[in-house]
Amino acid sequence: MVAGMEIAYAASAPRRAGRRRPGSGFPARRVTVQDVATEPLTITILEGDETGQELLEQALRVLDPEVVELPIELDRYDLSLAKRRETGNRIVEDAARAMRESGLGIKAATVTPEGKNDVGSPNRIVREGVDGKVIIRTGRRIPGVTPVAGVYLPISVVRMAVDDAYGAEQWREGEDGANDEIAYRTEKISRGTCRAVAEYAFRTALKMNGKVYGGPKWTVSPVYEGMLKEEMDAAAQRHPDVWYQPVLIDATYAGLVSGAADSPLVIPALNRDGDCLSDLVMPMFGSIAGAESVLLAFDEHFNTQVAMAEAPHGTAPALLGKDVANPMAMILACGAVLNYASDKGFEGADRASRAIYESVLEAVASGVRTPDLGGDAGTTAFTTDVVGRVRTKLDVWSSLGSTV
Repeated sequence: MVAGMEIAYAASAPRRAGRRRPGSGFPARRVTVQDVATEPLTITILEGDETGQELLEQALRVLDPEVVELPIELDRYDLSLAKRRETGNRIVEDAARAMRESGLGIKAATVTPEGKNDVGSPNRIVREGVDGKVIIRTGRRIPGVTPVAGVYLPISVVRMAVDDAYGAEQWREGEDGANDEIAYRTEKISRGTCRAVAEYAFRTALKMNGKVYGGPKWTVSPVYEGMLKEEMDAAAQRHPDVWYQPVLIDATYAGLVSGAADSPLVIPALNRDGDCLSDLVMPMFGSIAGAESVLLAFDEHFNTQVAMAEAPHGTAPALLGKDVANPMAMILACGAVLNYASDKGFEGADRASRAIYESVLEAVASGVRTPDLGGDAGTTAFTTDVVGRVRTKLDVWSSLGSTV
């Protein structure tokens, strides 16, 4: 499977407090024998703001039971800014608890308010609530789109999901606005999170037949950032068959734009470093909306316990209501969650996941592209094309059966 791929769905689940808009689920449909015989796959849906919510609603069309031929139940939570303010972030905590139970989630982009005393980012609450350790974002070639700097092989950024600069304690001392006013920040990382990032990076590189490349600025910060480097070195000892090239973070940036990607790359990173790296890597392949982002929580053996997929971009308020935003990342997020559902043993999820990934990339290859990729297809039109392709693929594969 594609690196970073790893969902479930809903039509008629009862809506709890905080869920959005009655009637926003899928249309009623005929109950089949498969529905009765198979327990539905539950996916926790974290609704969002602005264009993020619009893209989520479009992407969820691909999870219609009549499209993917799977019994899916969507358990929806309204994480809009208004609802977060109304509940004092209780709705975010409820969503995280539900996702711990389902093990699978899809999240829309949400607004993080700038006010110091506002509700803040729901991302941190969700990540901490499911004990998330790693976020993986994989830039991959988009057919028909020329990448930057001649990059054609996939690049996965494996970053910390918690700690580091995000959630750090901050304060100021001195007279407000004076030259001698000083701002302080106290950050922390844990050995366990560093170990999870390093181990998952090496396992991903093994699957991709790629190279673990990059790292933190361990020479300047041997105590703090050096902890991640120590775990990278230890993981290299555990995985001697994986190509390992540790590089300081500044040299990593330089290498990415000057041709270091001579093989598939997996870059382990601190939280903020990884956030910045992925915002560089995704556009190198044509668009920040060209691939999905996945949050992962593990057990003690690094087996995935929770997988939440989302788009790596924000809410794009300038595109709100214009039907021009690229839904690729959100649709691929649906494919990613189905892949992780397959890992949990849900029969048929792997086929549906593959159909979604292939359909998205084939749509772009055939010229169905949104404006950010040089095309004129709108959000709805692109999604409709992908839904049609998924239906066709699954129908054809079903007709072939075991004969091919």
